Amino acid sequence: MARKNYSEEFRRQAVDLYESTPGATVRGIAEDLGIVRGTLRGWIDAYGTGRKTAPDGTRTSSPLRPTTATPHATVPADETPQQKIARLEAENAALRVETTKLATEREILQKAAKYFAGETRW
Repeated sequence: MARKNYSEEFRRQAVDLYESTPGATVRGIAEDLGIVRGTLRGWIDAYGTGRKTAPDGTRTSSPLRPTTATPHATVPADETPQQKIARLEAENAALRVETTKLATEREILQKAAKYFAGETRW
């Protein structure tokens, strides 16, 4: 099957159609335009504004565009080097605890898999 090339104008119009149509889904718009859903998703990532028209007509953030907020605490602008070191050491300690927890869970799962694999020999 030959690869289709779409103009940039078509791509932008497709994204605009998705963002401005109340209650539109990627699947629905892609089917209407005769394109693959993944293609439209890529265009939304590239050309989208991150805003979507909800079914009630209000503008909301698009569910396809993740927010740029990080799960970690924000860094204060006036942070001193000592505060930065303390913050990073605390974060490092939390990451070590998480790593230890994950390693323990992995070991338990490996043992369970070996146990159940031995049980299923017929």
